Amino acid sequence: MVGRRPVGCQPLRSTLWMPDDRVGMDSNQHEPAEGAASPPPRTPGIAGLSAPFRVVTALALGVVAVAACTHLALVFLHVAPSNTLSKQHAKTIDAWVYPEFEQNWKLFAPNPLQQNIAVEVRADVRSEYGELVTTPWRDLSAEDGEAIRHSLLPSHTRQNELRRAWDFFTSSHDEDNRPNGERGQLSEEYLRRIALNRLAPALREGTILRIQLRSATTAVPAPKWSTETTDTQTYYRELPWWTL
Repeated sequence: MVGRRPVGCQPLRSTLWMPDDRVGMDSNQHEPAEGAASPPPRTPGIAGLSAPFRVVTALALGVVAVAACTHLALVFLHVAPSNTLSKQHAKTIDAWVYPEFEQNWKLFAPNPLQQNIAVEVRADVRSEYGELVTTPWRDLSAEDGEAIRHSLLPSHTRQNELRRAWDFFTSSHDEDNRPNGERGQLSEEYLRRIALNRLAPALREGTILRIQLRSATTAVPAPKWSTETTDTQTYYRELPWWTL
């Protein structure tokens, strides 16, 4: 005869915990139910803070950003060349900069360029029929500007060659266009060679006998909000004719 276990009785091993079961659990802990969703992870950074702390943090960052921008702007006006804005707020700028933030160097050149200088050229040409013709003035600087305008990769030659050549010439000559040093003759040859390279393609049917260059200097007008007055008249500096 086979004995039957009374209803409701379970084996002892199914009700007792084994030594390796449920490690670390105490009497107040319960196992998570199977299939239950885990709590969402905490959002990192400022977004994870409570609303009051987020407000305080945002205000602190805003104050730091405004202070940094104000400091940079005042130091910039201090080291920049004198202008309308720095003149109007000179006391405020000096009060902020001196003595803690005093600057003993200059960010910009002592006398930044405030003029538009165009280099122009004309030539005496002997035509194929033997006539002597003087060409109109040709604005080489305007041609360079047109060549690099709206260009993603502008030519270094178009940007700087003519401008640097003219600066080289004026720095090595006096106001009467006479060389004031050993580099005077070199600057003339350099400038003349650039002008000839620009003229030659358009004057193939004739022979260039001599050329003349000049500069047209116009001051940059003051902005509309400025009270400064600027002479915007164009002044020319003509060089002597160079025979080829």
